[in-house]
Amino acid sequence: MIVVTGGAGFIGSNLVAALAARGITNVAVIDRFGDGEKWQNLAKRELATLVAPENALAFLDQHAAEIDVIFHLGAISATTERDVDKIVANNVALTLDLWRWSSWRGARLIYASSAATYGDGSAGFDDDGSPGALATLRPLNAYGWSKHLIDRRVARVVTEGDIVPPQWAGLKFFNVYGPNERHKDDMMSVVAKLHPKLKAGEPARLFKSHRPEFEDGGQLRDFIFVDDCVAVMLWLYDNPQVSGLFNVGTGKARSFKDLALATFAALGLEPRVEYFDMPAELQGKYQYFTEARTERLRAAGFEQPFTELEEGVRRYVQDFLSQPDPYR
Repeated sequence: MIVVTGGAGFIGSNLVAALAARGITNVAVIDRFGDGEKWQNLAKRELATLVAPENALAFLDQHAAEIDVIFHLGAISATTERDVDKIVANNVALTLDLWRWSSWRGARLIYASSAATYGDGSAGFDDDGSPGALATLRPLNAYGWSKHLIDRRVARVVTEGDIVPPQWAGLKFFNVYGPNERHKDDMMSVVAKLHPKLKAGEPARLFKSHRPEFEDGGQLRDFIFVDDCVAVMLWLYDNPQVSGLFNVGTGKARSFKDLALATFAALGLEPRVEYFDMPAELQGKYQYFTEARTERLRAAGFEQPFTELEEGVRRYVQDFLSQPDPYR
């Protein structure tokens, strides 16, 4: 059995779809659905079972002999979440429980970290998983801090030679975009937010820059198509000898203006871009540049090329967002 926490979410549901494409249906999804349309992310999938997060450990104990690998993708991922106790309970406590469970039960554990752990980027974007290197990073928000706390704890356990899962990997996802993110509301990718507005004839509205070295709309991010994130996870699944902390980004920073222009192109529209002031509460917590270093992932053996921004946006817009059924 494969367990996917957050399996009804954005990256998780795309992973479940990829497993299904391999004919793997003995998949247990641990997630919450609420009263929205999040269930649509899994509507086309055959699953072994659905489990509420509060029942996760009891379920794992009951099925311990069957479970091969846990993909832990469930988390409160909103960088604007203010309830830090809620973040700790969901992002820290459960992850540490799963780490301990996997270590003692002999299950593989692949968990989601985040590029938010790098903070403003002043310490670089090197996925050095040593305690000393991780200690130099300063996340800008509680979400990034919660992910960083896990990375540091894992680094300490590994360094001190404590018991660990037979395979473990922490994945620092950068700016992911792609199908099945509609339930994320304000945390959706810029492509998903722009699509209905551009189709309605509105301009793309992007943040002005509040730093002189960046032009308006010139803030740079490492945008990665969700299919590439799934490819990394499946590669780890196929290579159980590989463990470590890895960046999951393209290694090529692109501007938000580039992203907007790619969305216009995918829709066959002439570009029209306007700029507005960034909200004051974001100005001191905003990443102006992110770019994954991918040397460690490549050195570990992952060879698949990453999707170029224009191609990823084209596929997302034309194959999903513009279709009557936008779900994968």
